[in-house]
Amino acid sequence: MRHHPRTRTVVGCTLLVIALGAGVTGCSSDGNPLSAEPYDAAGQISFSGPTGDKKTVDPDKPLEVVAEDDDGRITDVTARDTTGRYVAGELAADGSRWHSTSPLAANAQYTVRVSTENEDGAPGRKVITFTTGKPSTTKRLGVTLGPKAGTYGVGQPITAELSAPVKDRAQRAVVERGLKVTSTPAVTGSWYWVDDKKLHFRPKDYWPARATVQVRSNLEGIKINDRLRGGKAKPLTITTGDQVIAVTDAAAHRLTVYKNGEEVKTIPVTTGKPGFETRNGVKVVLGKELFVRMRSTTVGIAEGSSESYDLNVQFATRITWSGEYVHAAPWSVGSQGYANVSHGCVGMSTANAEWFFGNVREGDLVKVVNSDGDTMEPFGNGFGDWNVPWEKWQQGSALTAGPAAPQEAARLRPAAA
Repeated sequence: MRHHPRTRTVVGCTLLVIALGAGVTGCSSDGNPLSAEPYDAAGQISFSGPTGDKKTVDPDKPLEVVAEDDDGRITDVTARDTTGRYVAGELAADGSRWHSTSPLAANAQYTVRVSTENEDGAPGRKVITFTTGKPSTTKRLGVTLGPKAGTYGVGQPITAELSAPVKDRAQRAVVERGLKVTSTPAVTGSWYWVDDKKLHFRPKDYWPARATVQVRSNLEGIKINDRLRGGKAKPLTITTGDQVIAVTDAAAHRLTVYKNGEEVKTIPVTTGKPGFETRNGVKVVLGKELFVRMRSTTVGIAEGSSESYDLNVQFATRITWSGEYVHAAPWSVGSQGYANVSHGCVGMSTANAEWFFGNVREGDLVKVVNSDGDTMEPFGNGFGDWNVPWEKWQQGSALTAGPAAPQEAARLRPAAA
């Protein structure tokens, strides 16, 4: 039994007040509260904000539910708008108070369902609807989700490009909570802030083969800061194909292709020679070009030097933006399988390059091991996302204070969504 006083009116916030008990019995005719129909708490709930068709609620104010009767408690509160967006909230352990922890959207209609219980265990229910008004801010945060709809390899990250920078951690958390990623089969994954305007999402491990991944933004109308609210964003659905991973062993001069965990082909290759070593690590296929002209001047090698080149290359599978490919190199067939003589690319015979070209897709994985080169950078030169350990990846999220935040990891699973 609580005896501390409470204030019935909270100034400056949207307030739902529930008086529990108050002479209302919820028991059935046999007196057993567990068999009772929920009583209607009408007349015992007051809403301090304006309601009805003429007036609206300020979307910048928080939502609060308070139990005014010491003999009763709140057992559950759900609030969501007509688009299905839920308002996150916290319920006090003693059931005395519930308050929202995520912002309301502007120009939205909400339904709040409150479950209560009196001292006899009789359940009470109340449903309230209200509409939020126009936002006080006019600038909209656009979100462009990527990649384009289609089928990709299991290494393809999801990207979100923002139309305006978001630097504050709390504001970034609002953005992240509004960006929903679900997959079938389910995965555990997290967003990573690459910079103030770009986020990447990846699972802890690779996507499952033949999965469906759906991405959407629930930020429309949501307040990010005093000058910025979420805008509309086009949702995205992609699928994954088989798991294809090409492992290039630079020391053994071999590239081995695995499909769904089984070895399907081993190809003799040449990789980067001393001074031009191929980068180690996991790279994601960025695209495929049947023909590409490769010139040394584009990578900083002066024309006319002993290392300069100008070559027409076939069956080029791109894995970095700086010009690293897996491609046909008929001029180095004598070295393939025996020595590393390239300027950083993975070279193979024309026939093998044609086979590789036809059996990989954008989003598939090329993993280089045993090279004397540096490790592929995580961002800026393609997708090196998988070279970031999972614990460190989680730290790139505004929703995690460090490696531990299981509730946020769970939130990204389809079951939670």
